[in-house]
Amino acid sequence: MSRTCRRLRLQGETSDPHPPYHAPVFVLTHHPREPLPMQGGTTFTFVTDGIESVLAQARAAAGDADVAIAGGAATVNQYLAAGLIDELRLHVAPVVLGAGERPFDGVADVTLEPIGAVGNNLVTHLSHRVVR
Repeated sequence: MSRTCRRLRLQGETSDPHPPYHAPVFVLTHHPREPLPMQGGTTFTFVTDGIESVLAQARAAAGDADVAIAGGAATVNQYLAAGLIDELRLHVAPVVLGAGERPFDGVADVTLEPIGAVGNNLVTHLSHRVVR
């Protein structure tokens, strides 16, 4: 989860101490912070030493389970460029924001194989496998 996404969640932490994750969450950030335990089994751990460290900690915590990377385009681009993503899920909404990070900026030679798409008039969810 990126710092921007986490900042949005922190704004509501006093009104909802029950995040939906029920698992450890590792937050990639440039701003050190103590771990934040929440009810329901979620502890947010803030990691400042890069994407590889975040992923290693998440994999160790997950054991044999899958690890999901959530965040904005900059976070996903870093993981794609490093070859650390196996499957990519994009959620596309018909909203023009006017500014922000662009998906796939700085990511060279990535081949995506479509594996699914579902949607409605509010959002389309696209799933792709990263072909190596």
